[in-house]
Amino acid sequence: MIARKKSVFSGQSAIMLLLFIVMSIITLTPFASIFLASLRPGKEIMRQGLGLNLDTSVMTFNNYIYLFSGESDYFIWYKNSLLITAVQTVLTLFVSSFVGYGFAMYDFKFKNFFFMCVLIIMMVPMEIIMLPLFQLIIKLRLIDSIWGVVLPFIAGPMPIFFFRQYLSGLPKDYIDAGRVDGCTEYGIFFRIILPLMKPAFAAMGIFIGMNSWNNFLWPMIVLNSKEKLTLPIGLNALITPYGNNYDLLIVGSVFSVIPVIILFMLFQRYFIAGMTAGGIKG
Repeated sequence: MIARKKSVFSGQSAIMLLLFIVMSIITLTPFASIFLASLRPGKEIMRQGLGLNLDTSVMTFNNYIYLFSGESDYFIWYKNSLLITAVQTVLTLFVSSFVGYGFAMYDFKFKNFFFMCVLIIMMVPMEIIMLPLFQLIIKLRLIDSIWGVVLPFIAGPMPIFFFRQYLSGLPKDYIDAGRVDGCTEYGIFFRIILPLMKPAFAAMGIFIGMNSWNNFLWPMIVLNSKEKLTLPIGLNALITPYGNNYDLLIVGSVFSVIPVIILFMLFQRYFIAGMTAGGIKG
């Protein structure tokens, strides 16, 4: 009987391992394809498209040399994207966690109404609020600035909902203990609750960071100056009716995935725990 159970478990493990290998291959194939394309001249990409063809006769590192030669604004766009992503991620995590903490741990008048408003806002597409939001940014004189890109979304409904769900699973005894020890309400949050939220911060940090790094539509509306463009907008500008700079576009796309990979690798051990806790607690 025990031997049969072991054989069943080993069979299930083998199937799961095979499934993960297949999924890994499917996931990594686009990355391999775009990397191989970055080693080919732009005219070859136009002729053959993306693929896994290992034609060593046309492979060259000239695209990478051109990227680092400083003849384009690529690294200016890269720096702008890094700055906006870092500022947006930090501010959104702080503000949204603070709001989620209030919803989870305190009882106040119209609490359910305000939380319902958060849920309703989650269902509103960005395209619907884009025009009034743009008019507000104009009145605040934040056009063509980093704050015009960042400030409208630092209190996002999705992060607020996530942190509220996560904190609802923590016992309120932590707050009572902090008050007994003489902690202020702010001190309870920063000294007691904040350290317990590391998995939630890691999971939501990856989510916010990826969205901010890949954000295209809103920065394109707010930013006008060429030196302030973000990476997605800059790469898109390489494709025009008068010529397509695929040499820089493809190799630039290869480097654009590096921050996302680094972000996930740094916080991957917290990612599953944080997403699971935020999804089922409450």
